Amino acid sequence: MKAQYENYLKAVWAAEEWDRRATVGEIASVLGLAPSSVSEGVRKLADEGLLEHAPYGAVTLTEAGRAIAASVVRKHRLIETFLVGYLGYSWDEVHDEAEVLEHAVSDAFIARLAERLGHPERDPHGDPIPAVDGSMQRETGIPLSDCSGDEVVRIVRVSDAVPGLLEALNRDGIGIGTELPASAIASDAREGILVERV
Repeated sequence: MKAQYENYLKAVWAAEEWDRRATVGEIASVLGLAPSSVSEGVRKLADEGLLEHAPYGAVTLTEAGRAIAASVVRKHRLIETFLVGYLGYSWDEVHDEAEVLEHAVSDAFIARLAERLGHPERDPHGDPIPAVDGSMQRETGIPLSDCSGDEVVRIVRVSDAVPGLLEALNRDGIGIGTELPASAIASDAREGILVERV
């Protein structure tokens, strides 16, 4: 399958994973493509039985599409984990590298990489890494925006899709596992952060 179409499936996966509705417009925005191009790509993937899409409605993964998306997401997140753990990248530098590499490596390479990394369950952003069968650890975090200002929380997951968020948190020394009052993070920077109450 072409890398471009794998990216369509991964974009729908990401929207579903963060409880958002995937639309042609959102996929186009995430991938930096024209909506007309994405609409045609979604139609092709629907014809192949990988996506479902009602006109002007949400785009969803079929079981076959979900299996492919899980495999690509697994590759992406294992590569990010390797880049941070072994090559010294920071969590805000790994996404673009992993985007390129996820389409270039084989399943055998990923199996060996997972073994070398000790079969991690989460990547550097706290995102769950799908198992080979596509299953994933259940999400336990709650949105930071659901917490009151004086509650102490622990950061468990940060979206790499929110522009500038990882860089800002990195500058402030905030990462996965950091405990702080909810008010320590400005309200306009809370989107895409999941926490546990301490």
